[in-house]
Amino acid sequence: MDKVSNRDILESIAQGLNDWRKLAQPLAARYRATDTVSGAAFVGAVAQASVTAGHDVPEIRLGPGLVDVSLFSVDEKGARWVTPKDLELARVISALAREHGLTAAPDEVAQLEIALDTADDTVAGPFWAALLTGDADNTVYDTAFDPTNRVPSVWFQGTDAHRTPRQRWHLDLWLAPEAALTRIGAALAAGGTVVDDSHSPSYIVLADPEGNRVCVCTAVDRD
Repeated sequence: MDKVSNRDILESIAQGLNDWRKLAQPLAARYRATDTVSGAAFVGAVAQASVTAGHDVPEIRLGPGLVDVSLFSVDEKGARWVTPKDLELARVISALAREHGLTAAPDEVAQLEIALDTADDTVAGPFWAALLTGDADNTVYDTAFDPTNRVPSVWFQGTDAHRTPRQRWHLDLWLAPEAALTRIGAALAAGGTVVDDSHSPSYIVLADPEGNRVCVCTAVDRD
């Protein structure tokens, strides 16, 4: 599979794919529609364009006044990547959005991943894949994916074995780069604290008032 690096994806966004943002795995866009009918017509056009291009139909969510589109390709092991084919379809989708009168809202895209510290993901992975997706084999590299995206992915962050109790679960919230600082500011105003910002803008670790941690992530400064 011809994978596109995060750096090249960000360059493509800067050079014309302004509707889109790179999240953990997918390329994502949110469009605002004036009404449900125009949104539904756009969804139908995207489906038709995908079939015509020989691409799998993207993940699409139609809601009141909005359409979310998530683009990625799946390799032979089930891992998710952005490919040149995804970038080309993203350009087609952006053009269709304009034709249907939809407005892009790239700063509103988001993806939630659940992360678990583990010294051996081959032990924990099958359990969580079986519980969350119904199939213990739905693990790819260090992540458990539901192929139909009913639940967030769970990725297993490698750590040394330890006996001392500590927080092992945390959330990774992926946002558009331009939205991350605003969202962090809102969380701090609501009582949160910054635990570690040494890896900013790639990710910043926050804690809620009780000490539970979350990473706010962007695609910036990633390979």
